[in-house]
Order: sequence, then structure tokens, then C-alpha cells
Amino acid sequence: MSERTSYAAQPGLQSDCGNCFGLCCVALPFSRSSDFPVDKSAGTPCGSLQEDFRCGIHRRLRDQGYNGCTVFDCFGAGQKVSQVTFKGVSWREEPDSARAMYEVFPVVRQLHELLKYVAQALDLPAAGPVHGELRRAYERLDALTRDTADVLLAVDVDALRGEVNPLLLRASELARAAVPGRKKNHRGAHLMGSRLRGAKLRGASLRGALLIAADLSGSDLRDADLIGADMRDTNLCGADLRGALFLTQPQLNAARGDARTKVPQSLQRPPHWAD
Repeated sequence: MSERTSYAAQPGLQSDCGNCFGLCCVALPFSRSSDFPVDKSAGTPCGSLQEDFRCGIHRRLRDQGYNGCTVFDCFGAGQKVSQVTFKGVSWREEPDSARAMYEVFPVVRQLHELLKYVAQALDLPAAGPVHGELRRAYERLDALTRDTADVLLAVDVDALRGEVNPLLLRASELARAAVPGRKKNHRGAHLMGSRLRGAKLRGASLRGALLIAADLSGSDLRDADLIGADMRDTNLCGADLRGALFLTQPQLNAARGDARTKVPQSLQRPPHWAD
């Protein structure tokens, strides 16, 4: 891969529903709540799943009460499990493989999320001193996602995350070091419902912070580290997120924003945000 190629933009790290067997609509459970209108157990197909494995209400998910679906992203794990692990044979064609497929999918989804973070770190020029280790970690994770179902089911994802996280932290520190001034540290902070309107958080660490329903409208979040931050119902109206580190599409989808919110070029403005 050339130095100019974006790791994070690789097709394999983007969900491709056309090559997936609707695994997120079958393998995963959900409960009746503000995110879902009904209960569904793991391994039971959603009532809206069509014969072609497409969602029959995809354009109306929020209107139908399926907000939880709009903030989910498999990071490409769905097509990996469908086309690589199970070689293009669906759970409908081979019912005996269904249980293993459903159990493998969440594992590969976590591995692909890690891959996405490592890829984002590799796209940071300032993280050059750790690019070698990051590339080795990426290659190891990628090879693992292509292994057999038995191998994947035996993976200790927490242990892998423990090995990769220090590299991601170092990449973050190197990237944020270029931001002038003192950077705020809110790592793991409980900021649910906090009033942070117009906060100066450029280059801050918000790793794993609980930002549920926090008011970050008009805040400066440029170059802030948002890995693992819980941004459900976070008010991002007018906020500036350009250059935010490890920000994912599901985090944006879970938040509230408007036409004034500035988002990284690599991500899409959620269609449900206010104009």
C-alpha cells in the first residue's frame, strides 16, 4: 500500500450490505426501548429482513422506531464473515452453519473495529514513529479475521485490545502534540448531561468519556481524541469536529447536529440531523 493511500478508507473496512447475509439483522438481539419498538432474540431474523438479506424499512428506520439500527456499523465484518469465513454460503442455504455464523459475527465485528482504529492511526502523519508497530498490528489483525470459524471463536478480543490500545494512545499523543496550548484531559470522564456549550476542547482527550446528552454545541473539538466516547444524544450543533481522532460514523449517528456542525471529510453528515 502506498504512503498516499488511506488505510481507513479501504472498502474492506466499510459495511457492504450487498455482500452480507443480513447478519446484524439476525445474529444480534435487541430489546424494546427507545431504540427498538420490539424485542428480538439473538439468532432470530428481524421481521423487516427480506429474502435478499436487505432491510425492508431501511429508509424509514427512525420513523418506525428502529433508532438503534441507524447507529450500528459492522465496519465491514458482515461481508467478511459472509464471504470469507463461510465462503458465500448463507445461513438459509446451510442452516447447520447458522449458529457458528451468528457467534463469529460479533467477534469479527470487534476485530474490524480495532482494524479501523489502527487504520486511522496509520493515516496520521504525526504518528510516524509508531507506524511500523501499527502496520504489524494491522497485518496480524487482518490475517486473524480471515481465519477459520473455530480459530475466531477462540480469540481473546480483550487481550488483543490490550495490546493494540497502547499503540493507539501513543499515536494520539503524537498527533495532539502539535496542537498549541495545554490540552484538557477528560479521559473516561462522566460528563452525562454536562453543559459544555462553546467549550475549548481542541486536542483534548475524551477517550471513553460518557457524553450522553451533553451539550457540546458550538464547541471546538478539532484534533480531540474521541475513541470510545459515548455520544448518544450529544448536542453537536455548531461544533467543529474537523481532525477529530478515532471518531466513527456510529458516534456521529448517535449524536445530534445541524448544518453548522463541521465533520471530518472521511465521515458523512447523518441524514437525520437538523438542517
